Amino acid sequence: MNKMRNNISLTFFMALHTLVAATLFSACSSSDGEGSEKKDAKQAPAATAPAETFSLERGRLSTALSTPGELIAYQQVDLYAKENSFVKKLYADVGSEVREGQLLASLEAPELGSQVASAQSRVKSQEAIYIASKANYQRLVETSKTPGTISQNDIDQADARQKSDLAQLEAAKSAYSQVAETLKYLEIRAPFSGVISARNVNPGAYVGPSGKGSEFPLFTLQEQRHLRLVVSVPEAYTGYLNDRNEVKFSVKALPNEVFHARVKRLAGALDNKLRAERIEMDVINEDKRLLPGMVAEVNVPLPARDSTFIVPSTAIVNSTERIFVIRVAGGKAQWVDVKPGRSDKGKVEVYGDLRQGDTIIKVASEERRDGSPVK
Repeated sequence: MNKMRNNISLTFFMALHTLVAATLFSACSSSDGEGSEKKDAKQAPAATAPAETFSLERGRLSTALSTPGELIAYQQVDLYAKENSFVKKLYADVGSEVREGQLLASLEAPELGSQVASAQSRVKSQEAIYIASKANYQRLVETSKTPGTISQNDIDQADARQKSDLAQLEAAKSAYSQVAETLKYLEIRAPFSGVISARNVNPGAYVGPSGKGSEFPLFTLQEQRHLRLVVSVPEAYTGYLNDRNEVKFSVKALPNEVFHARVKRLAGALDNKLRAERIEMDVINEDKRLLPGMVAEVNVPLPARDSTFIVPSTAIVNSTERIFVIRVAGGKAQWVDVKPGRSDKGKVEVYGDLRQGDTIIKVASEERRDGSPVK
């Protein structure tokens, strides 16, 4: 009985051992198979995705430049007194709309009156001297008609004296005219029609030329019905400017309105500080809603003058060393260095060793190496 039990136990143990060994061998075989498959998959080369290309064509890319601008008066002048004097009366104030030639202020300078009187007296004195010398010369000429009465030398001296006295008279008249003209400077008149935007004096104030009698001008006069819109355009965009372009602009004071103006003047040179070109537009402002000094947001159109090659922005690779597009030639990739120009709505101007009809990869990257095959 015991011997039978031992045989059954031995048989069961051997069967169990065989089952465990089979299970372990199966697991090991499965694990080795999976590792081999992964290793083979890792070593297999990745398939290159087919490249999407397009044919290079020329076109015109028109963009616009948004930049701040300033509205200034078409004409503006600071009015100073020409002579040292005192303000006698003012005829205009801040906000006064004046016409060209209108009297704005009258000044007084008593010493100028004395100078005028002195100059006038000198004119009369020289006039009397000239009349006497002229009469003496004429008498000598008449007397010399009788032979042997007057020598020719006396006649020549009388003639020279009258001419000298005439020159002195002309000089006196010129001096008088100069002093008389100075009196006109005691009247300050508007050089053009406009609006008085500043007044810095009151009656009785002592005034004079800038830097001497007056630190500030008597008046500041602006032409406000006609304004200038001034914009500084960066150097990179100056090649696209045109003196016939129409610009749009807006101001913060009137946010819901868009104004229009046409380019009238181009500076033709770059500012030394900003490295930008100054352009000006004329703005008619009859209702005077726009004020000098306002800052405007200006939209300047920059139409292309010549056709250029235009590519999608995705076709340009901008690496740390170079900027290029990838051309397909003979089934291989060629890196072609380019210089990008303007961009608008995903399109970019490019300049480089390119020809119309070249096949260019639409979505380029550095991963597609120079000289690699392209499907």
